[in-house]
Amino acid sequence: MALIDKIFGSKKNLSELSRQELRREEILLTKQRDRLFKRIGDISTQKQKIFQQGAIQKAPELRKALAQDFEMKTQEQLMAARELNLRSKELMTVCRLRIVKENNEKGRALGRLNLTDKDVAKISCWIEDDSVSQDMYNDRLNTILELGAEADKDALGKVELTGAGNELMAIWNQMDRGAVKEDQAFEQADQAVRKRNAALDKEM
Repeated sequence: MALIDKIFGSKKNLSELSRQELRREEILLTKQRDRLFKRIGDISTQKQKIFQQGAIQKAPELRKALAQDFEMKTQEQLMAARELNLRSKELMTVCRLRIVKENNEKGRALGRLNLTDKDVAKISCWIEDDSVSQDMYNDRLNTILELGAEADKDALGKVELTGAGNELMAIWNQMDRGAVKEDQAFEQADQAVRKRNAALDKEM
């Protein structure tokens, strides 16, 4: 059972869930998501090794076995990626609800917690639907919770990249196009972060 079903299926009404309860679920989901990050990375490394072995081996039988291993690892990776998408949506949901709860407790009119059964059904459907990307889900969830774009920016603490972060994004894009080699790209990224930190130290 998806975590969101467990939360929505509890005896408590959604508006009665405390921010501490929501925070506990948020921490749990974050740990699950981080484990999936590592798992997907490990599978990717294993696939690279299998591919390299297949390039070295010349015997058709060995290559066939390696190809089968590669296919199985790919399926495992796709399943893990789907689970990561689910956990990320659930984490987003719990985080949004906690933020709304906290602001309501502070007397700020931001969003709503009185979700109907129809609202919950929609949210659950969107979480399970692989065709609904995280960005799409974010927009739809904000609509359900009546969180405007400005409120989303201010209250939910969207992280803006620093100059070093933007430079790192640009470097990764260059790597995707083959415009820069990995060792050179890492050195450039490391230098960008070091320069940014040095500048911040001077400001302090």
